[in-house]
Amino acid sequence: MCRIIALFNQSGGVGKTSLTMNLGYHLAKKKHRVLLIDMDPQASLTTFMGLEPENITQTIYEAVVGEEDLPVHPELIHGMSFVPANINLSAAELELVAALMREMRLKNALLSVLDEYDYILIDCPPSLGILSVVSLVAATHVLVPIQCQFKSFQGTDLLLKTVARLRKGANPSLAIAGFIPTMYDARTAQESRTYEAIKEQLSPLATVFDPIPKTIAFADASEARLPLAITNPKHPAIRVMKKITSGLEKLP
Repeated sequence: MCRIIALFNQSGGVGKTSLTMNLGYHLAKKKHRVLLIDMDPQASLTTFMGLEPENITQTIYEAVVGEEDLPVHPELIHGMSFVPANINLSAAELELVAALMREMRLKNALLSVLDEYDYILIDCPPSLGILSVVSLVAATHVLVPIQCQFKSFQGTDLLLKTVARLRKGANPSLAIAGFIPTMYDARTAQESRTYEAIKEQLSPLATVFDPIPKTIAFADASEARLPLAITNPKHPAIRVMKKITSGLEKLP
């Protein structure tokens, strides 16, 4: 079965795009067939993957709005297949308002490729808009990065309500793959308290993975348009990423 995992948090700056790229890379290194999809109009994942968004003519926009075939990039990137985005996707929110079966657009686009992949990771936009809903309806699981800050943790309640509404309607089988605390600095008392609160309050719902440490190494790797395991293979965050990857392999 293909696991379709939406990395989602309506808050920006939680490390969602870096996680999508790096978790996909570790899954690919374990011989899984991986497809990444950029559903964010900012197209950060497209840039991180080494492509220039403004030079791409066929993106996820054509599949979701135009109902065309899924435009998978013709070559593997770091062992992964990839569907890019660009600024055109920003118009999708308005164009899908009156579209028939709009919530099903990505789900339908994926039907023809499900047999080709073991994992499909979707980088959702940092909002509760239609593009995030479309992504969550297509997903089998949602993976939630949460920055170890009180404000970010507070927003989790709204996120969980969104998931609950979708379970009651468009995607009853949507499961929570887990929560990933990000940008964690154990030396900071506030972040330590927030991390403990995340574990205490969210563990009953799904796995709370080990925290991703706060480090500039991810930004450096993204600037180089490479996974962290290539630019800094001995970085402590690699061990955490591998552990999360193992957790994703155990998903039902």
